[in-house]
Amino acid sequence: MNYFSKIGIGTVQFGLDYGISNGNGQTDVDEIKKILDKARLFNIKIIDTAKAYGSSEYVLGEVGVQDFKIVTKIFATNHLDVSNQINNSLSLLKTNKLYAVLVHNIKDIVSDFCIWESLLKNKKANRVSKIGFSFNEISEIEQVLKLKIVPDIIQIPFNILDHRFSDIAKYFKKKGCEIHTRSSFLQGLFFCNPNDLSDYFKDVKQYIFELQNNSKYLASDLLMYCLKQDFIDSVVIGLNNSNQLMEIINTLENSSEIIIDTPELSESVLAPSNWNL
Repeated sequence: MNYFSKIGIGTVQFGLDYGISNGNGQTDVDEIKKILDKARLFNIKIIDTAKAYGSSEYVLGEVGVQDFKIVTKIFATNHLDVSNQINNSLSLLKTNKLYAVLVHNIKDIVSDFCIWESLLKNKKANRVSKIGFSFNEISEIEQVLKLKIVPDIIQIPFNILDHRFSDIAKYFKKKGCEIHTRSSFLQGLFFCNPNDLSDYFKDVKQYIFELQNNSKYLASDLLMYCLKQDFIDSVVIGLNNSNQLMEIINTLENSSEIIIDTPELSESVLAPSNWNL
């Protein structure tokens, strides 16, 4: 199977200085162009962005991404704000249609169901192909189920340590929902020197040490673990430069199965949004 087409390009680094292992800061425009050119060569179509990613949407629009499937995310305070944000994204990205719009916070829809109805209207107007949610916590799933919403697409964190959302993803998959994942590298934590990590990560330091010492192509091994999951349609990875993408491309076919006992970890470690550094 050609797994390259299941890779999606995460763009938070295109608009912000982001990532625990990112020592290079925000990716410059020339490097972004190189990343996208390489992505085209290997039939990588998904680009994941968001209004919250600083200048990411603007930069993507400037370099040209009309030939990609653009997934963006919004925070919607009311139903009128939905169309305004979609309009803004379309304008910044210089495109007439988005592949998907995900709601960052399900609580917004719980407090105002008209937000979901507004998303449906934008989909019906052919401005968006798919609508859904970007989940961070398991509790958010329960709220979606209570509202009896079946999204077209969801994005969840998933990696070799984090399987919290696997069962619900498989449930939605059976209902025709597209499953995208992020955090394959746990925001770069898997690449950090364990000795340099604070005691906050004491429960995972030994695992990271063994991971790094037992994997020849760590990024590719971690990525392939996700790509091989049948229920996953796209695995979104963050990149700082085109060399990182090509290193993964060149070593993916030589990736090997990671066989290390995994520790039981709390959400305080598994979810970067909870990191207290």
